[in-house]
Amino acid sequence: MAGASEQNSPDEAAVGAVPGGSPADQPPGTPESPDAAANRPAVAEPDGGAEPDADRSTVSADDGPTVRLSTDDGPTVPLPGDDETVPIPAPEPVGPVSAVRRLLPRLTAANAMIGVLLALLGFTLAVQLRTNSTDASLETTRQEDLVRILSDLDAQEERVRQDIAALEESQRQLNSGAEGRQAALDEATRRADELGILAGTLPARGPGLTVSFMPVSKPIAASRVLDAVQELRGAGAEAMQISGGDGATVRIIASTYFLDADGGISVSGRRLTGPYMISVIGDPKTMQTALNIPGGVVASVSGDGGNVAIQEREVVDVTALSPPKDLQHARPVS
Repeated sequence: MAGASEQNSPDEAAVGAVPGGSPADQPPGTPESPDAAANRPAVAEPDGGAEPDADRSTVSADDGPTVRLSTDDGPTVPLPGDDETVPIPAPEPVGPVSAVRRLLPRLTAANAMIGVLLALLGFTLAVQLRTNSTDASLETTRQEDLVRILSDLDAQEERVRQDIAALEESQRQLNSGAEGRQAALDEATRRADELGILAGTLPARGPGLTVSFMPVSKPIAASRVLDAVQELRGAGAEAMQISGGDGATVRIIASTYFLDADGGISVSGRRLTGPYMISVIGDPKTMQTALNIPGGVVASVSGDGGNVAIQEREVVDVTALSPPKDLQHARPVS
């Protein structure tokens, strides 16, 4: 009996083996049973015989599947139970494309509207710059016409320089002490004469032009005469008057208007019949160039079936006067 009790039975040997235990937990020299070897979890060896990753561990239930837990910054996965499968989502790849997507702002309605407005603003600026950089009227102008236009601009610049010099001399005289009072009186008289000529209340004399409008196939329109007056003013005309075929003469000032009338035109309410002649005082060369520009007054009247004759004169008399108007509302400011 004693010999029989000392011999271990197979069941007792199975109980003595610890499932999942390692050989270090068993007494030395104890052979591993087949059931313990079958229940022991398999641990994958790292490639190349290197030590396993210290950040990862393997947990195994007794009769369940083996689950590998991660201690990285990834999602936490709970341990599955019996017959339970938990899908582990794949982490989002981190690369150049995903990094750019994270940095770009989300497209909203406000961002889209701002983008459209900026695009329209850029298009408008481009069109404006292109329009200002090109002049269609000058691109088709002949070389000799461009030379005349340049000469006209040079004459205007010289006239402005002379005016500046005269004003600077007047300022120097007004600030000269004892002579200041007499200089101020002379300057006021000269200025009053200039304003009287511009207002049409004083006659004027000087070099200038006579511009005649002669109808051929149809009467001269009032708009063509007005265009001539505007061109002459732009070229530096200082005093003008218009005469009709019947001898009537009207002074042309800032408030003069032109209308078509039966058999003629109406100038500030006074009817004139053709042909018409404008007497103007100013620089003859500059004014003649302004009337002869391509598509200007001479070309327009010729296209309407009329003729324009321009004569340069050393002395032009502007004798017609414009009656002064009584001011009802305007008062001088002292």
